[in-house]
Amino acid sequence: MPAGRDRSRPPAADGQVGEAGGAGRALTEPQPYGNTGEDELILYERLVVKNDESIESSLSRQVMEPESRYYGGTVDPGTGIAWVNHTSGTPSEMCNWGTALVNPDSAYYRNEALLQRLRLAAEFVLRAQHDDGSISPGWTNYHSPPDTAFVVVGYSQLYELLERAQWAPLQPVLDSMKRFLERALPALVTGGCHTPNHRWVLCAALGWLHRLLGSEDAVRRAGEWLAEGMDITPDGEWTERSNGIYSAVSDIMLIYAARLLGRPELLEPVRLNLRMMVYLVHPSGEIVTDYSGRQDLGHFHDLSPYYLPYAMLALEDRDPLLAGMAELAGAALDGPGVASVNVLVRMLLEPELRGPFGAAEGDAAAVVPTRYEKVLNGEFLRGGYLREMEGAGHHGRIFHSRLHTDFGAPVARIRDGGTSVTLMTETPSFFALRHGAARLLAVQLSSYFSPGYVPMQEMALAGGGGYRLSAEQRKGYYGPVRGEQLPASAGSKISPWYLLPHHARELTHEQVFRVGVEARSAEEGSVWTLHLSADEPQDVMTQLSFVFGGEGELVSGERLEAGPDRWLWSGGTLRYECGGDWIELEGGELAHLSKSVRDANLPSGCTVVSINLMTPLDKRITIRLSPNASGGLAEQLAQ
Repeated sequence: MPAGRDRSRPPAADGQVGEAGGAGRALTEPQPYGNTGEDELILYERLVVKNDESIESSLSRQVMEPESRYYGGTVDPGTGIAWVNHTSGTPSEMCNWGTALVNPDSAYYRNEALLQRLRLAAEFVLRAQHDDGSISPGWTNYHSPPDTAFVVVGYSQLYELLERAQWAPLQPVLDSMKRFLERALPALVTGGCHTPNHRWVLCAALGWLHRLLGSEDAVRRAGEWLAEGMDITPDGEWTERSNGIYSAVSDIMLIYAARLLGRPELLEPVRLNLRMMVYLVHPSGEIVTDYSGRQDLGHFHDLSPYYLPYAMLALEDRDPLLAGMAELAGAALDGPGVASVNVLVRMLLEPELRGPFGAAEGDAAAVVPTRYEKVLNGEFLRGGYLREMEGAGHHGRIFHSRLHTDFGAPVARIRDGGTSVTLMTETPSFFALRHGAARLLAVQLSSYFSPGYVPMQEMALAGGGGYRLSAEQRKGYYGPVRGEQLPASAGSKISPWYLLPHHARELTHEQVFRVGVEARSAEEGSVWTLHLSADEPQDVMTQLSFVFGGEGELVSGERLEAGPDRWLWSGGTLRYECGGDWIELEGGELAHLSKSVRDANLPSGCTVVSINLMTPLDKRITIRLSPNASGGLAEQLAQ
C-alpha cells in the first residue's frame, strides 16, 4: 500500500463519494520508475495515487439526471457528450473506478458510493449499445465493429478483475457488463474494419469473447483475420508506420491474441517491432513520429503506450533490453491509461507486471543504447512488392482507408547522447533533428512543379559516409479521346466531363523533376550539411522549410515576415535557441518572393523558416549544434 495513504476515513454522506483522503504525496509530474527513496513512489504505487486523484474529477462528470439519455455516463470534456468508447468514454472511467474498488491499496477500496456510480455507468453502456451489438465511438465510425472491439478488450479485462474480487455487491455490475459482451459477439464475428491494425484489435476482442463466453465462432473469425498474414517488415515496422499510436496497438493486441487463442507465433512480429522501437526514441523520451502514416504524424508522443508490451515480453523472454525499455516506458506513464490498455487493471490481474522484469531497477541506461547509427528497412525489397500491386485486382482504389504504399520505406536513425537525427522517405519531411531542448521538427522541400511537398522516395549510403536521398515527380498533359472510345453522351446535347474515359487519353509533353539530397555529418556529429541538387525543368520555384518547435526562439538571421511564426530567411547565420541549447543554420537565400507553396500546408504552433530557391539547384545548408546538449531520459534515470 502506498505510504501515507489513509483508507480509514468514514464513507461520504448522502451517497456522494468524497475526496480520496490521506497524506499521500501529491505528484504533479511523472516520477521516474526505479527511484525508491523515501520521497519517491515506484510505478505501481504512483499509478494507484494517480488513479485515486482522478476519481473525484471523473465522478463530477458523470451524468446524474435520470431523465437524461446519458444518465450514468461520464461526459467527455472535449465534446460535452457521454460516449461509449475506449479512450475518453465511460468504459475508461469504469476501469479506473473498478480498479479502485477492488484494490486494497486504493483509498476507495470497497467504497459503497463509488460502487453505485459504477453500476449506473455499466447500465448506461448497455443502454448505449446498438441493437446490432456495436457502439459508435463519437468521432466517426458509426456502428463500428473495430471500435466495439477496443471496448470489448478493455471491458473483458475489467470484468475478469471484478469477478475475481468475489464481492457480492458487484454482481449487478457484472451482469450488465456480461450482457454487453454477449450482445457484442454477433457484431465481432460478422463485422469488418478499416485499417490494418483494426484486424489485430478484432482478434484480441474475439479471443476475450472466446475466453469469457466460450464462443467457437469467435475463434473461427479470428482465424480468418489471421490468415491474411502479418503486415510487418523484417526490421519490425508495421504498415501504418505509426510509432506514436498504432504500432503499440498492434503489439498489445497481438499479445492478447497470442495468449487467448493459443497462437504463440503471434509474439514474433511483436518482438520485431519492440526491438525496432529501441531506435525510435528521442533523448527526451519523445517517440519519432516524423514519418507516420497516421494522425500521430509530427505530434508529441512518448513511450507510455508501450509499457505493457515491453513488460509482458520482458517477463516472457527474460530479456534485459526489453526490461530496460519497460523501465523507460514506465517513467513516461502519467496514469493507468485507456480502457483497452489500462495498466492498473493488468497489474492487478498479473502482479508480476509491476516489475522488475529480470533486470535491476534503474538499469535502463546500461542496456538501452543511446549512441547508434541504424538504417531501418534498408534491405527491404519494397519495389518488388509495389510492382505486384497491379495484380492485386483493386486497381489502386480503396474506400474509407488507404493503401499505405509507403510501407517499408527506409529510415535512418542517428543518436549520440542528447542529439537525435532522423532521415526519412515517403513523407513530407526528409530530415529532423533534436539537440537537447532544441527541436528541428522537420526539413521539408516543396515546389510548384506538382504543387506541394516533394517527398523523398529512395535512400542509399553515400560514398565517403552520409546518406543520399532522391525523389522523382512526373507531370504531363493529355490528348483528346479517340472517336471510337467516346461514350454516347459525347454526341448528345450535354457531355459531362466525368463520363469521358480519361484513362484512354494519350500522354503528351511529360516533364520529369528529379531532386537529390545528400546529408552528411562532420566534427563528431556537431555539424550537418544538406546538399540539394535539381537540374530540370528550369525555373521551378521551390521552397525549403525548417520547422522548429514553437517553444524556442530565433535570435539571429536576416528574415522577412511571411505570416504568424513564418519567416523567409534571406541570409546571415540563423540561430534557434531553447533551454540553453541552440541550432545554427547557414545558407539563407531569397530567389523568389512567394511566401508559401500551394498545397504545402506548414504546421501550426511551430516556428517555420523558409528559403526560396529556383532550379537548377546546387544548394548547401550547414547546420551547427551547440556543445554539450542536455542528456536523455535513460541518463536521467541513471542519476
